[in-house]
Amino acid sequence: MVENQNMIGTREVPIITLAQAGVSFGPVKALDGADLVIMPGECVGVVGHNGAGKSTLVNVINGRLSPTSGTVSYDGAPGVADFRNSHRARSSGVRSVFQELSLCPNLTVLENYRIPYRNMPKAGWRKNAASAVRASLDAVFPDNGIDPYSVVADLPIADRQMVEIAIAFSRRDIDARLVILDEPTSSLDGAIADQLLAYIKTFCANGGAIIFISHMMGEIFDVASRIVVMKDGRIIENDDASNFTRDGLVDAMGHVVPDTQDVANILEKREFGPEVLRMENGLNARKGEVVGLAGLAGHGQAEVLAQCFLERTSDWSASRAPAVVFVAGDRSRDGVMPLWSIMRNLSLQTLVEFSRTFLVDRKAERGIARTWHEKIGIKTDDLDNPILSLSGGNQQKVLFSRALASSAPIVIMDDPMRGVDVSTKKEVYRMIRSEAENGRTFLWYSTETDEILECDRVFVFRDGEIAAELKGEQITEENMLRASFEMQEAGQ
Repeated sequence: MVENQNMIGTREVPIITLAQAGVSFGPVKALDGADLVIMPGECVGVVGHNGAGKSTLVNVINGRLSPTSGTVSYDGAPGVADFRNSHRARSSGVRSVFQELSLCPNLTVLENYRIPYRNMPKAGWRKNAASAVRASLDAVFPDNGIDPYSVVADLPIADRQMVEIAIAFSRRDIDARLVILDEPTSSLDGAIADQLLAYIKTFCANGGAIIFISHMMGEIFDVASRIVVMKDGRIIENDDASNFTRDGLVDAMGHVVPDTQDVANILEKREFGPEVLRMENGLNARKGEVVGLAGLAGHGQAEVLAQCFLERTSDWSASRAPAVVFVAGDRSRDGVMPLWSIMRNLSLQTLVEFSRTFLVDRKAERGIARTWHEKIGIKTDDLDNPILSLSGGNQQKVLFSRALASSAPIVIMDDPMRGVDVSTKKEVYRMIRSEAENGRTFLWYSTETDEILECDRVFVFRDGEIAAELKGEQITEENMLRASFEMQEAGQ
């Protein structure tokens, strides 16, 4: 645990200070004149839509990017802007957990812990590493059940996210003093996310500092002592969290929250067609229906979606009339082609549909990419740019566009909104309702309750089985939690 030793006399020294820091990529200003000071004991919430500059800001702080203007200083030292900032950040105890997880999948959990621990004693290091990782996991996520000797690739995405977070807070040669958490709960269910939020409060109370980036407003208000709002690469608001309201914060980001009662009325009036899907476990869906899969993460929802998809697709050839299409939540593993352009990633699902005699109609491909670029607001000026030039949320927009651009009557979504901003989520909800009204069926697994509440019917999973089926007014957070933890009671 961090102890607040960063003092000169009785005056606290900032862990990090940005003075008019800017980052430009040619004519594009990814960060524009940012002034920011972070003190020990603070939890600074950073909010803004996808592409607002949040990732650039934290990459300047952790030294991955050197500012092209302005300066960065650590522990009150004179401000500088050069390639040595990554070393300065590490020496000051700055650590990062990225939205795109950075664990090495072919290594074990303890071996991933070993990578950033540069001065670990060589004698018996595996045993020591396993002990340190287990201690950190237990501190942040009690009763996690993760084996430090497990290979990372064999872990579900929620466990991988827990491991990366635990490694960031773990004891090493230089203790963590400022931990940057970028969408840290995007793959975690509510109970596990609450464990992390509780630990963040303890960490800050003991003199550590946190930069907390999230599109989940409730989490921001739960842990942040101060909130920074970013828009178009600039910090436009920087004030105590108590001076914001949820609606005021969303308005500052540049979006007005729609009336959720209108959404409920739309869903209540909808009628559905015949049954188009039924599985052995009882999961079923009708034409035009949005069916949600809920429950604690890791209780079989993703496996059911994978089974449903694989049973309805060929494993060796694509079809001009696909029966089903898949939207991945773990985009780095299951969705994005990292060496391809934005346009190639977006059009991948529909290549066969507009190809002729094994030749791709490039005009049609570019046309459909432009259509969805405008429709869902992918933040780029050039669709030929690499997919990895986009923020994580914008990459997810590409995957969602890829699915909706196809003619498949059934859309399977495995927690697809990870890292997507509030404005885009509302737009996607509108698109889903519009597509469903036109007869398209959705199977939607999500770890976020707000998303499940958008569904017409919900199956709650526990231990790989359906614990409850909820309809209409039964679809509430309380009922989902009850079914998640008490299967027998839910069935009564």
